[in-house]
Parts: sequence; structure tokens; C-alpha cells
Amino acid sequence: CVCVYHVVVDEWVKTEDKESFIMARRLIKEEGLLAGGSAGATMAAAVRFCKEKKLGPGTRVVVLLADSVRNYMTKHLNEDWMKDNDFLPCSPIQIGMNGTEWWRKHKIADLRLTMPMCVEPSVTCEDALKILKDHGFDQMPVVDSNHEVMGMVTIGNLTSYIVGGRVKLTDPVAKAVYKQFTKVSLDTNLGELSRLFNKDHFALVEAGQMSFKGKQDVSKIKVLVGVVTRIDLLDYITRNTKTTAAHGSNGGESGKCPRSKL
Repeated sequence: CVCVYHVVVDEWVKTEDKESFIMARRLIKEEGLLAGGSAGATMAAAVRFCKEKKLGPGTRVVVLLADSVRNYMTKHLNEDWMKDNDFLPCSPIQIGMNGTEWWRKHKIADLRLTMPMCVEPSVTCEDALKILKDHGFDQMPVVDSNHEVMGMVTIGNLTSYIVGGRVKLTDPVAKAVYKQFTKVSLDTNLGELSRLFNKDHFALVEAGQMSFKGKQDVSKIKVLVGVVTRIDLLDYITRNTKTTAAHGSNGGESGKCPRSKL
């Protein structure tokens, strides 16, 4: 059975997810067409084709929109999902009366996070609980021998797994890993971080590192450099806001950190 007759196709146009979903949102907003992702891809390809062929006004182009929005309610209709997948730019979050808080454009690097304490996947659940208790942490990243983050081990997750009989104390902690987490970089601004904290309690901070295996054999790897939580963000804001009040400055209006010299 032949589904596609390639011989009758004169030209193929390849599209990316980003332009497809953005076009689907435009079709909904501007044309009132409840278009799905595939329909957005088709229209994005048609628009690009018309531009490349310099088809001017008055040219009739037939575009078949093959799907609807029914299966995409939690996808490209959701702005948070679009931003989380880098399909939309992250606009400033309107917090407070005017949305001009000084900390919004600051970077995660300004938080000066400490290096994270990690645990290997082979560590037992019992030992992981003891480590968390002894060091006063609620969660730790689980990192394998290749420095890849497998997930997080949290007191809440471990407790739920053990009490529910899903794991034993002697089982490796890899069986109780919490795999839903968000990765950010040191350059991520705090306004974007605050948006992520609307649904996540923490985020893993990664940095790029050049790894040389030889003079010409170079690769760039991601290294875990911190775990940032809501408390870290609130502490940074509160600490610097108090500094502003103590010195009688008005850092909020300038949009700069109270102690910034920039």
C-alpha cells in the first residue's frame, strides 16, 4: 500500500517545531482557526514558500490544514509550556504593582549558590535518608558515573516510596528517584526563575565545561553546579531589600540591585 506518491511532489519544505507552534497560535488568534501543530507546520511552510518564490498579492495558494487543536490543549495553547520548551520568549513576570522589581534582571549567578551535595544511584535508600538527615537537606541530586543527572532524591519522595512498600531500605536510591525537574543556567535571570517556581520547588543549575581528551579531541559537557530553591530567591530579595532600607536608597525604581554599582 502506497501512502505518499513522491513522484507527484515538486518540492518539499521542512519546518521546525518552534515556527509550527507559533504559526498555529497565530491562526487561532488572527484567523479564528483552531489549528493544531501540524496545521501550523503546513501554514508556516506555505508562508515561507510564498516568500521564497516571491508570490505577490493576488496569488491564490491552497493550504490544507490537517488537524485541529483538540489534542494540544496542554501544549502550544499553554504559554508556560511554550516558554519551558523555548518556543516563546520569556516576558517579565508582573509581580507587585508595576512589575519593575530591581532583582528581575539579575542572574542566578548573583545568588552565589554553594556546590551541591550529590549521591550516586547505587547508594541505598537507608543511607540516602541518613545523609539527608545528617546534613540538613531536603533533597539531593542523583548523579551517575558520567556526571549525568538522573533525578532528585527527596525526603518526601523516599518516605512515600518506603511507606507504600514500593522500595525497601536496602534498595538502591535509583529506584526512588524523582525525575521531574527543570534545568537552568547561571545566566538565567531571576524573573524567569520566579516563573519556574510557580510550578517547581527547585531547579538544577548547570554550567558548560570544556573537556579535553587530547589536543584536537575537545567536547563540551554540562556540569551540575547548584540546586536553587524558592528559599534562595526569597533570601536574596529579602537580604538586599533590607540593605536598601538601611541605606535609605530607592533601588526598586532604578531597576538595579541596591548595592550594585552598575
